[in-house]
Amino acid sequence: MADRKIIQSFDPGSGYTSHNTVELIRGGAPYFQLLETLIHQALESIHLQVYIYEQDETGTRITNALIRAAQRGVKVFLLLDGYASRSLPPEVIVSLEKCCIHFRWFEPVLRGKRFYVGRRMHHKIFVADGVHGLVGGINISNHYNDMPHHPAWMDWAVYVKGQISVELHNRCLQMWYRSNRKVVLLASMRSPIETDQDCYIRMRVNDWVRNKNQISRSYIEMFHRAQQQITLMSSYFLPGRVFRKNLRLAAARGVKVRIILTKISDVTIAKMAERFFYPWLLRRNIEIYEYRKKVVHGKIATYDGQWVTIGSYNFNNISAYASLELNLDIHNKPFAHQVGHALEDILQRDCDRITPEIFERKTSLWNKFIHRVAYEIVRFIFFLFTFYFRQEKQK
Repeated sequence: MADRKIIQSFDPGSGYTSHNTVELIRGGAPYFQLLETLIHQALESIHLQVYIYEQDETGTRITNALIRAAQRGVKVFLLLDGYASRSLPPEVIVSLEKCCIHFRWFEPVLRGKRFYVGRRMHHKIFVADGVHGLVGGINISNHYNDMPHHPAWMDWAVYVKGQISVELHNRCLQMWYRSNRKVVLLASMRSPIETDQDCYIRMRVNDWVRNKNQISRSYIEMFHRAQQQITLMSSYFLPGRVFRKNLRLAAARGVKVRIILTKISDVTIAKMAERFFYPWLLRRNIEIYEYRKKVVHGKIATYDGQWVTIGSYNFNNISAYASLELNLDIHNKPFAHQVGHALEDILQRDCDRITPEIFERKTSLWNKFIHRVAYEIVRFIFFLFTFYFRQEKQK
């Protein structure tokens, strides 16, 4: 899955850009308020590439903001996953195109009304003018927004400015023009970002078919480099063999590993399969916390108060082998401390810790059997999703 050659110390030349600023954004109202503001302020171009786009109250707000931007002359490009956003009404697409918004599906290999075979574009990227960028796990839907009497799912994004936004803009162009075509890319920032200290950020992509496994490597680097503590939040946590091995090795050498998972799940069988791993984690002194307020959809990790990764990548084989994923790795101590404090606050206020005693007391033999069955079903489903891509990679 990932290179075994791991650099033990931070190397600012390993794909990182230095002239950047970064801000942590929590999902819900803060994210969508910022997104609308950035759309409103865009002068030349907007790229929005997202997995789920629903035409509910939240989707309507963003659609109207994009239309207003296009009407004032901004070039707007909207790329949606052909599977997850398939419920978008055709009349909405017609209205977008009438307003000169460039719209396209990320298409599968085969697609019909009742089936879908092919990769999924799972990342969530917004870039305005090659200057302002948003990257995280947040889709365009009421689930990810704070609605009356319905708080948003737990999720995160980062707002970035600087050289990394140029790279995100170029990535969006390459995705729009189907990657291998020659397109006009931005060469550099219009003006360097002035910061009190260097904020190193790199873009990381997983695309198994195109032999890109950068996010997987970033996580393995984290497990190898951490000396004190790793805190990780993940949705649909079903780590494969390589990740389990590296989790085990990190915990075995004394690293305090804490994992924040959801207590309330939108996919019940996935949560039951996730709990199948609890005994394995607990035997290795890996701490498990269940967030009890809403569904956890965030994908974020940090270690030793110096490094953060955030984006769309889940700890399972779908993200590793079958989806296009995008994360940002951020090496900046003030930002890492901010993320650490935010996750610590959630751990203390909004989570239930699952200790071995609590798990055994609350989990009957029947529950354990159901967890095992759920795991085997989910593993088979994952195999069906990833088999085509494994075979293509090995040809």
